[in-house]
Amino acid sequence: MNAAVDLDPCSKKSVPFKSIDGGVTAPRGFRAAAVACGIKNPEVLRLDLALITSDTPAITDAVFTTNKVRAACVRVSQQHVKLGDARAIIANSGNANACTGPQGIQDAKAMCKATAEALGLKMREVLVCSTGIIGMNMPIQRITPRVSEVAAKLSPTGNEDAARAIMTSDTKPKIYAIEVPLGKGASFRVGGIAKGAGMICPNMATMLSFITTDAKVSRDELKRAMRFAVDQSFNRITIDGDTSTNDTVIVMSNGQAEAPAIKKGSPEAEIFRCALQKVMMELAKMIVSDGERVTKFVEIRVVHARTQADARKAAETVAKSLLVKCSFNGSDPNWGRIIHAVGYSGARIKEELIDIYFNGLIACKGGLTSKTAVSDLEKVVKEPRFTVTIDLNSGSANHTVYTTDLSEAYVDFNSSEYAAALHAKRQKGLV
Repeated sequence: MNAAVDLDPCSKKSVPFKSIDGGVTAPRGFRAAAVACGIKNPEVLRLDLALITSDTPAITDAVFTTNKVRAACVRVSQQHVKLGDARAIIANSGNANACTGPQGIQDAKAMCKATAEALGLKMREVLVCSTGIIGMNMPIQRITPRVSEVAAKLSPTGNEDAARAIMTSDTKPKIYAIEVPLGKGASFRVGGIAKGAGMICPNMATMLSFITTDAKVSRDELKRAMRFAVDQSFNRITIDGDTSTNDTVIVMSNGQAEAPAIKKGSPEAEIFRCALQKVMMELAKMIVSDGERVTKFVEIRVVHARTQADARKAAETVAKSLLVKCSFNGSDPNWGRIIHAVGYSGARIKEELIDIYFNGLIACKGGLTSKTAVSDLEKVVKEPRFTVTIDLNSGSANHTVYTTDLSEAYVDFNSSEYAAALHAKRQKGLV
């Protein structure tokens, strides 16, 4: 395979990122905490309300779901971001507060108000996020009385509790942070947490992620870096092809690093952009690896497409194909399912030019089966992680998407969540 054009400058840039502990509280001046409110079930007390704050004013940017059905928390947070910068994020699991009408908006605002009062902030300085079952009213009476408690627990070591509190079907917290040297003893940090295991699809994937940094960056520079980083990470993952009502990524920068301000167009600005991408990409991969009942983590690479749009169409279509994902689950190197997905993806292709590889072993050459032994290809797809490369041999653009297999256990797991939750509430006389 010849080299393809890589539109990601960070892929070839050597930056000595140093992984550190702490997640969202690794950057200077950030604290976090969590408490148990019994949001989903008052009889099961697990951490389900998280709070993240900056000790000082923080430049803030956020991107939200592209779904036209948007949760109340998304609507409220979008308005607050438009009004200015935030100092706090209040987030819950167990209830999405989506499709809950005017009452949902009131509940989201109530969470912001309680947080603002506990921290001495303005309501617009608080962003609110929720995740859980759609269509059920938020048990706000179990949340707002606990906000002052979670505020009192805020700590530079509260990161892991916050990461656990936003989990739903996740099996493990998703935490990552780095320190980035700028020379002459100066450095800045970027850290984050995320949740997501189901309803994951590119186009602002179904998830929550909160990123903090102590770098000194302007609002415009933060916005540019964030859009780039999200497109290179969270918009390149899929588990089941669903985009949720609550997707949110928030970045807060408080400028507390002992380092010079990062200027537009400078080498430091590119380093910051790559650092932000690094943290988001690591969190994005954790989301895919922790997909609901998945057994395979698969990197789909489309190379030598005519245009970037063609590369993206082909990669995303293959990554979301149910037939392809079932093949992965069965450890079947069925390249026919892959090439057929490329064919209907909308990308401009020539069948007779397409080559397909599993971890570098060629399975399809020029649209025809290769001479590689099927047993050798089977060894690759039996592994828990592998790469599928689709060479369109038509240009110089490429695109990568991270996906999973589709298991019978996934179907079982997602067969009755809403019905089970509703039944439990009826048994307790709550609905």
